[in-house]
Amino acid sequence: MSEDAKRSPRILAVAWGRIEVESLGVVKDVKLYPGGGREWDWSETGTRHSPGIQPADIEELLLHGAAAVVLSRGMDLQLQVSRLTLEFLEERDVRAYVAETTEAVQIYNELAATQLVGGLFHSTC
Repeated sequence: MSEDAKRSPRILAVAWGRIEVESLGVVKDVKLYPGGGREWDWSETGTRHSPGIQPADIEELLLHGAAAVVLSRGMDLQLQVSRLTLEFLEERDVRAYVAETTEAVQIYNELAATQLVGGLFHSTC
């Protein structure tokens, strides 16, 4: 796979209920990783605002080679991040960044310019 094909896609714009991603288009919530991404369907892993993002939510990011992971907590910080998730990443020497969605997008785009990064982004509460 070429270096460019393995690059994490950039987030072009974010607003309430809407995330525009390079090569993916517009989605509500998104999983991004080196080489691509897809809409994030919370029902796949039973994700809810509390207890929040679970290890099962981020496994796909790591399978695609993410060395750092950005986790957005939503625009109003309602989405939690399970302690187990942070421990899961730490055990694998993967740096975690947790922030409100617009800040998380900035962090992610900066990291995507220089490293293999994955992220989970929630565009509403």
